[in-house]
Amino acid sequence: MPLSEDEQRILAEIEKNLHESDPQLAREVGETTVYRHAIGSLKWSVVGVVIGVVVMIATLQIHYLLAFGGFLVMLVSSLGFERNLRMMGRAGVDQFTKAFRAANPSSARRGTDTIEETD
Repeated sequence: MPLSEDEQRILAEIEKNLHESDPQLAREVGETTVYRHAIGSLKWSVVGVVIGVVVMIATLQIHYLLAFGGFLVMLVSSLGFERNLRMMGRAGVDQFTKAFRAANPSSARRGTDTIEETD
């Protein structure tokens, strides 16, 4: 449901007053998304998986319990990744991929190369 002209005017005044009174807060609010925490958790989960794999491989010849500890780190990180991905939902994943494509234009071009099927 779109906003009425009066509501749009009030919203514009509030935004203008915010920019004038606290520009740093206005900039921070403009840059922050709802999914920022989940994306940060996803990044740490990927780091945890990599560390778990490295520990598992590096300690496999030393003792199997140390390698199992690396496996557990990898497992817990993978479960955390999956949980945060579910919390983000489709809208969050779409927003993340759009932001990633905007930051990396070369990867965006590769993703749009599709082959059309003809009858």
